[in-house]
Amino acid sequence: MARTTRPRHGTAGDRRRRLSQNFLADPGAARHVVRVSGVTSHDLVVEVGPGEGAITRFLAPAARRVVAYELDSRLADRLTARYRGGPDRGVRVVCADFTRARPPREPFHVVGNIPYARTSDIVRWCLNARGLASATLVTQLEYARKRTGAYGRWSRLTVLTWPEWSWSLAGRISRNRFRPVPRVDAGLLVLRRRTEPLIAPDRMGSYRRLVELGFEGVGGSLGASLRRAHPSPRVDAALRAAGVASGTPVGLVAPDRWVALHLALDR
Repeated sequence: MARTTRPRHGTAGDRRRRLSQNFLADPGAARHVVRVSGVTSHDLVVEVGPGEGAITRFLAPAARRVVAYELDSRLADRLTARYRGGPDRGVRVVCADFTRARPPREPFHVVGNIPYARTSDIVRWCLNARGLASATLVTQLEYARKRTGAYGRWSRLTVLTWPEWSWSLAGRISRNRFRPVPRVDAGLLVLRRRTEPLIAPDRMGSYRRLVELGFEGVGGSLGASLRRAHPSPRVDAALRAAGVASGTPVGLVAPDRWVALHLALDR
């Protein structure tokens, strides 16, 4: 279990700024987050940053068990008192840093309105957790768009993990649904582990090397980068098989085209 962390004393505003806290204040939006997660009465859920319990309220009756990680000791104490001896006894509150916690040994899901400042750390933890089936995260809208190709461009992280994980943007949540009101709207980012990976596990190493090579950006296009390690005729044939024009910039190549490209080169 992660080491319990007790934040320094200070005003509520000081704690919110230090811990990057923007609480979801709209029950309808909180209910929507849980509905999108697809959590059922058979599932174990790890909640990240429950705060005042807006999402926990709907997770508790939906899931078999909820383990909620809250770094703010005052909020953790309140949530513990709320669920102690109540009808939703399947809720356990842990005052600790979620990113230092060991993943459960059984299959589980992650749900949370996460601190924006910790988004990268939390997403990295999720991708590395072997038993994780899905993660439904309230993030900054810009981050969710960037990772899901909403601008027609794709990030290296999304492409690297695409054979094993799907990334999708399941909606927008207005900043006015939070207290205090943040500067930007939120996006509902959903990660789901594929039941059947698009690339065999023993070939994932070569796929990642291909992606890293492509994203080095040498020559201004994916084809130019790949020709540094593969003969030009072979690269051209693989690009045609994958349906990618030779001069396409790396960021404009969709993840499924990367998979097709790898399969063509890997033959």
